[in-house]
Amino acid sequence: MMSIFLKSMLVDNVILIQFLALCPFIGMTNDTGKAFGMGVATSFVMVLATAVTWPLYTFILEPLGLTFLQTLIFILVIASLVQLVEFYLKKSSPALYSSMGVYLALITTNCAILAVTLNSISNGFNFLESIVYALGSACGFIMSMVLMSGIRKRIASAPIPACVKGTPVLFIAAGLLSMAFGGFSGLIK
Repeated sequence: MMSIFLKSMLVDNVILIQFLALCPFIGMTNDTGKAFGMGVATSFVMVLATAVTWPLYTFILEPLGLTFLQTLIFILVIASLVQLVEFYLKKSSPALYSSMGVYLALITTNCAILAVTLNSISNGFNFLESIVYALGSACGFIMSMVLMSGIRKRIASAPIPACVKGTPVLFIAAGLLSMAFGGFSGLIK
């Protein structure tokens, strides 16, 4: 179980290795609080979506021969869960809700969530392994978001050439961070 967790968090990091969820990674990391809040909201949906989609696939879609509908069903489940998170944040943390703006709705189309649910099925994980995989991916997502927010703070005070100011330097930093995470590839097979 620990190897599944570490592999999904470090070796197969959804942002830095699989290059998924780059929209919130670039758009929501200008502030550490927002980055962490977005990471937690996305992680909650990621783990809950895996907990819902695995039984749906295993006990309904697969026995009925409807596996071709998995992507459609999974997206519907994810969209429903995002609505629940949105309602919860609106009531419990209006400041975080308003600061997330359009990015909160974009959790619905966050390809990292769909990828985690599909990967847990395609890797042949059982229910518990799927949850551990989703938790590891969620921790990796939060870690990537917070790391990038720290890097952005340093970039803000650094003398950056005008030709790469703004988004270009963020992608350069993300590429370097991705290369660093590539070093974990030999950690767990």
